[in-house]
Amino acid sequence: MTILGIDTSGKIASVAVANEEKVLSQTTVYTKLTHSQVILPICRDVLKNAGMELSDVDGIAVSAGPGSYTGLRIGIAAVKAMCFALDKPCIGISTLESLAYNVLLHKGIICAVMAARLDLVYCGIFRSDGKSLERLAPDRIISLDDLKRELEAFEGEIVTVGDNAEILTGERFRIAPAPLRLQLGTSLCTAAFNKEMYSPDRLEAAYLEITKAEKDKL
Repeated sequence: MTILGIDTSGKIASVAVANEEKVLSQTTVYTKLTHSQVILPICRDVLKNAGMELSDVDGIAVSAGPGSYTGLRIGIAAVKAMCFALDKPCIGISTLESLAYNVLLHKGIICAVMAARLDLVYCGIFRSDGKSLERLAPDRIISLDDLKRELEAFEGEIVTVGDNAEILTGERFRIAPAPLRLQLGTSLCTAAFNKEMYSPDRLEAAYLEITKAEKDKL
């Protein structure tokens, strides 16, 4: 199975195409341009570098959140359009789960942490055996103090990953290496291999909190 993975959930844009045996092509960029300007050209170049057309992939994986509201909408809209046009299945992957796959080789606890607002963070907690992930807690928005208390229940070294990975400090915490700390299209593909894809009309974002417009309305 060959999957195109698209992540626009953060400041970087990452696209990869991979099968279950190897990564065929990947591009990750940090740019001041909006994701709407760069994501489709990156998809085109990644497929070209792999010697493929979009019609050759079996499905598309996209980061479904949490993350930038605008970035998530751009990625999901692009994937819906491509899948509807070519009658391809897709799947929305948790941004936090995808980040945990960046450091899959760590045997132990992985905490994916992304900045939310004030003293709150988005977090997901996983256990890795070096080959697969086990989710230990649902994705949620939580205070840093509550997250620290929750992590005290786990033994051994904890690897942190994500744009707020450095916020957890202490002897037990080890920050993922810089090249593996932020979102990667390859990790989206890896996560998607273990899940069942579906019709693009089911694809939705998982923001984990209400949007600014909804807050203002309230």
